[in-house]
Amino acid sequence: MAKQPSVCVVGSINMDLTVTTKKMPMQGETVLGDNFFTYPGGKGANQAVAAARIGANVNFIGAVGDDPFGKTLLKHLENESINVDGVTTVSSAATGIANIILSENDNRIIVASGANLLVTPELVEQNLNQIKKSDMVLLQLEVPMETVLYTLEVASRYNIPVIVNPAPYQPLPDALLERASYLTPNELEVESMKKDPLFEKIQEKVIVTQGSQGVQFFENSVKKHMPSYSVDVQDTTGAGDTFNGVLATELARGSAVEKAIQLANAAAALSVTRIGAQGGMPLKDAVEKFLLERKNSE
Repeated sequence: MAKQPSVCVVGSINMDLTVTTKKMPMQGETVLGDNFFTYPGGKGANQAVAAARIGANVNFIGAVGDDPFGKTLLKHLENESINVDGVTTVSSAATGIANIILSENDNRIIVASGANLLVTPELVEQNLNQIKKSDMVLLQLEVPMETVLYTLEVASRYNIPVIVNPAPYQPLPDALLERASYLTPNELEVESMKKDPLFEKIQEKVIVTQGSQGVQFFENSVKKHMPSYSVDVQDTTGAGDTFNGVLATELARGSAVEKAIQLANAAAALSVTRIGAQGGMPLKDAVEKFLLERKNSE
């Protein structure tokens, strides 16, 4: 039996406060919404759940507030079989939240980081063993940049590959671009990355998610494109996080880049068929069944 891949996620944990509406409000406009939901979220937690559901042994390093949202989110991660020994509970900040408006198959999101800003290099250092025993480390930019850079430094020291999902986008230090094994921007984020003088040197480790246009990537120095799958879209929130969690797991499992991307691409397609960032994240059996059905229908 193949070894279960181990993925360490250092990242954010939020409660998503989601409103659905038929019309996206303009500046200064008030509209009536249809429904309100609370869902577990945060890019780090989303990616951890996606990785766990696809078959990874996931260790999480992060922070929540000493409040009801924090308690609920920790219990949720535990129920997803994610090890939360590296998640600290702080009294000096509230649990992070994301305010999400869903309308016409699109979303607008405002994040209040809260406890996620207290995911420090010191916290990573305290949980060094979780990184050292990992096959892959997964990072995003909803925690302080100094923590991202420190995690990259530690992983580099122990020759552990790292995926950096550069979202929400901000200027990327040279050390991040150089030390990341893979970078997974979306089509907007990669345009900002291209302005960096280092981009040409590191572009072969850039995997670009392009929504309905699929995924662009390099394999053996050859630029490739994988088309997306046509599905009934309910909510695009978390599609990129699903892609990253599954990609990290499959690469940690030892899959070739193209195969890992194919599985991640299919998982992301399935994830948008249900509401909630984590609501539609599929199990591996569902992804493999989806791929088989698509292959048979060609």
